[in-house]
Amino acid sequence: MSIYVEILIHGPIDDLWEKSQEPKLHQRWDLRFSEIDYLPRPPGEAQKFLYATRIGAGMRIVGAGESTGERDNRVGERTSALKFWSEDPKSLIEFGSGYWKYIPSSDGIRFITWYDYQTRFGAIGRFIDRLFFRPLLGWATAWSFDRLRLWIEEGILPEISRDRTLAYSLCRATVAFIWLYHGLVPKLIYRSPDEFKMLIDAGIPSSHAPGVMSSLGFVEVCFALILLIFWKSRWPLRITIFAMLLGVIGVAVESAAYLTAAFNPVTLNLAVAVLAFIALQVCTNLPTARKCSRKAPEN
Repeated sequence: MSIYVEILIHGPIDDLWEKSQEPKLHQRWDLRFSEIDYLPRPPGEAQKFLYATRIGAGMRIVGAGESTGERDNRVGERTSALKFWSEDPKSLIEFGSGYWKYIPSSDGIRFITWYDYQTRFGAIGRFIDRLFFRPLLGWATAWSFDRLRLWIEEGILPEISRDRTLAYSLCRATVAFIWLYHGLVPKLIYRSPDEFKMLIDAGIPSSHAPGVMSSLGFVEVCFALILLIFWKSRWPLRITIFAMLLGVIGVAVESAAYLTAAFNPVTLNLAVAVLAFIALQVCTNLPTARKCSRKAPEN
C-alpha cells in the first residue's frame, strides 16, 4: 500500500534537483502542498521544514518534517530521504517517511519517489485511507510529477498548467453535461413538445416522432459519456462544434420561429460550440498522471 511514482524527465539534473528541493519552487508544482518553509538549520543537524495544505473554506492542514539524508554516488545518482508528521487533528496522516531519487540514464533522468505513512482515527482512518485518500494522494503525486516535467522540458510554468487544466476541465465537463441534459430531460424523461414540434417541422411523420426523439436522446446521452470516458480525445469536441453549428442551420431552415424564443438554439448552440473550441485550444501539454509509472520495478 506504499505510494511509488516514477517519471522520466529530459533536462539537467541540477535543474530538477533545484525545483524539487527548493521549498518556494517545490510548492509551485506539487499539488499536495500549498506552503513549504525550511526552518533555520544548525550545523550538523537535519534540515527541518513546515508544510501546509489548503483544503478549502479557509481551512488548511499543517505538518512538519525533516530531511534525513542526501547523497551523490559515483554514477551521478542523488537521493534525498525524509520523514514527516502532523499533529493537526484534521490530518489523516499521523507520521510517515519516504525518499526522492534522481537516477541519470541514457534517456533522461528517472525521478522517483516512494513514501508510506500511518493514519490516525483507528479503523475508520484506515478505511478512509484505503478507499479514498491514498488513491487520491497517489494520483496527485503523479499528476504533479508530470506538471514538473512540463516545467523542465517545455518551459510551461506550473501556474499555466494549473490554469489550462482548470479551463479544459470546466469546458469539457460543461459540454458533456449539456449533451447529457438535453438528451435525458427534454427527450427521454419529459418529452418536450418543442422537441416534438421541431421533428415534425423537419419532416418526421408524427407517428415516428416519439421513437426518433427517444433515439436522439439515447445518442446524446451516449455522446456525453464518450466526452467523459475519452477525456483526452479531441474528436468529440470537433464533432460537438460541427453538430452545434449544423443544429443552428437546421433550426433556421425548418423551425425559424424558435430563433427568437427565449433560451433559443442560437445562443445555446453557439455557447456550446465556443466552449468546445476553448477546450481544443487549451488541451495541449496538460499534465497527466498517466505519464508516470506507479509500480516499482522488481529489480
